[in-house]
Amino acid sequence: MEEKRPDPDILLEQVKREEIENSEIKGKGKLKIFLGYSAGVGKTFRMLQESQAAKNSNKSVCIAVVETHGRKETEAMLLGLEIIPRKKVEYSGIVLYEMDIDAVLIRRPSLVLIDELAHTNAPGSRHIKRYQDVEELLNAGIDVFTTINIQHIESMVDVVQQVSGIKISETVPDRILAEASEVELVDLTPEKLIERFKEGKVYIPKKAEQAMKQFFKKGNLLVLRELSLNYTAKQVDEDVRDYMHKNTVSAPWFVGTRLMTGISSSQSSEHLLRFTHKMAEDLKAEWYAVYVESLQQIKMDKKSSLQLNKNIRLAEELGAMVVLLNGTNVAEQMLNFARSKNITLIVAGSSERNWYERFLKGSILDNLIRNSNNINVLIASTQKSYEKVKEYRFTQKRNIKIYIISFFAVVVTTAIGILLRERLDSINIAMILLLPAIASGIFGGLRVALFTSLLAVAFFDFFFIPPFFAFRVDVRYLPAFAVFILVSLIISYLAKSLRQKAESSIHREKFIYSLYGFTKSVMSAGNLEDILNRAVKNIYEAFECNVVIFLPDTSGKIEVAAKDKNDVNFSETDKAVATWVYSNSQSAGRSTNTLSSSLWYYLPLKVQDKTIGVIGLKNSYAEQFLTPDQDQLFQSFSSVVALAIAKSTLSKF
Repeated sequence: MEEKRPDPDILLEQVKREEIENSEIKGKGKLKIFLGYSAGVGKTFRMLQESQAAKNSNKSVCIAVVETHGRKETEAMLLGLEIIPRKKVEYSGIVLYEMDIDAVLIRRPSLVLIDELAHTNAPGSRHIKRYQDVEELLNAGIDVFTTINIQHIESMVDVVQQVSGIKISETVPDRILAEASEVELVDLTPEKLIERFKEGKVYIPKKAEQAMKQFFKKGNLLVLRELSLNYTAKQVDEDVRDYMHKNTVSAPWFVGTRLMTGISSSQSSEHLLRFTHKMAEDLKAEWYAVYVESLQQIKMDKKSSLQLNKNIRLAEELGAMVVLLNGTNVAEQMLNFARSKNITLIVAGSSERNWYERFLKGSILDNLIRNSNNINVLIASTQKSYEKVKEYRFTQKRNIKIYIISFFAVVVTTAIGILLRERLDSINIAMILLLPAIASGIFGGLRVALFTSLLAVAFFDFFFIPPFFAFRVDVRYLPAFAVFILVSLIISYLAKSLRQKAESSIHREKFIYSLYGFTKSVMSAGNLEDILNRAVKNIYEAFECNVVIFLPDTSGKIEVAAKDKNDVNFSETDKAVATWVYSNSQSAGRSTNTLSSSLWYYLPLKVQDKTIGVIGLKNSYAEQFLTPDQDQLFQSFSSVVALAIAKSTLSKF
């Protein structure tokens, strides 16, 4: 019999599942999610039923957040369950009540109930999203029951918007559901749900009527129900595959598919990422999200940079393997990476460039298709980002100064031509006028080159072609004019491309040199104090930001071990954020979704999944102080620091 070779993708999936099981054995809490397709199907009621059963089996159960919405049958299920009071949060003169995560951690029940997983916490809370609170409780070894509707799952946002026309803003990453120990579907037919709406059992009657007209229409409910059933079926299919693999049940093993898509600063990139994620889920495939940093993207404006960072975070939340590349030719870099990783399918969005932009600069999509060879390229429909087009046009406005300089350069060369008109032929004068067109293209770009070349042609026709001082074009000179403009544009384009490649190479070399120099400096230090001082000094010089390193003392409490020479003061809040990072082994602070009000950006110093300290970065005068490339460099620096510290204190670990 022919030997059946296991699919490496399935083996990788099995390893991930075993890691989850091992983490549960090591003390991580279990998560059970009650999934529905709409409010009113009975998720909270079912969760309370399960919790009552757990309480009857002598398990300590507490309620952190449960929304009954005034339903008597749901309120009756609260009897006998301990309720942890919520904390008051004042915001803009309004008092809000949020889950008190610290009270839950102090109480440490075996099981805690947390309703509405997709909820966004009030500003000033430790985490931006409630699912992050749940993750912290799970890491503390507390089991959690929670509820969510299908439309709040990140990968479902675009489908729901297409069906209902409503954009869902509160979402939960798919990885949260993938890491759950159990996902239970709570189902109810749309007819019975609409009947509950009319009877006022979901909302009060006025709100029910308004909700049914806007969102909870029967057609929408049917689609949402189908989505929830399909999603749960996929979870069951994964469990079956896992069982078959564990018990060596005979089954067909298919060659794994690998997908890749690109990340850009466009808003349409969000839709493309969700589409690729959904396709990867359907195909049971791993997928990559690639961002190619070219010279134009390095110089992008703040709004585009913020959108890019948002897209990168979304890709990470959706479970993509995010890769940052450098190069002037985006399509070439993506294809080279795809071939190195054996990518079988590239998912690309339609081009947002206008026809003249595609003519002058080409299209990334066209280049991908033309050079993909045996790699398939799927073009996914994307919504036009009118805001992006408007922003692009704004950023392309040139400084009027370069046009004025180009104008006077043509005037000067024309004056020189007039002085030499008696000694030179007209063709030689044309070569003189070509010089400012080429120079302006090199320093100002193609648009300035086009403006200058047209101006030079006009001056040449007015001053040097009979009849003089009149715009009467002799058809015999039209080919010369066309060649004149074409030559200036081609030379300008080539010069610009060479400059971009040179600057991109310098940028890559700077990145590599910085990492190499930092590694060499830190790893060659003699003792722990020397390591910390060198690390702080090099990071401060590389980022021009305040730097701090926290390490635990003998009692396990972290203290400032090193900081840059500037007078850096730490508030109790800043130190509390660092303590949280050390305890939870996750990044937090500025530019993250956890404790984002802090001015410091903290990363855990980890060695073999063990956190040995915390490193922080702060820039008080820049709103967005780390580009994706700089963030990657900082994370690389932190890994080197962690290894160096572990090496010098090996006996402690």
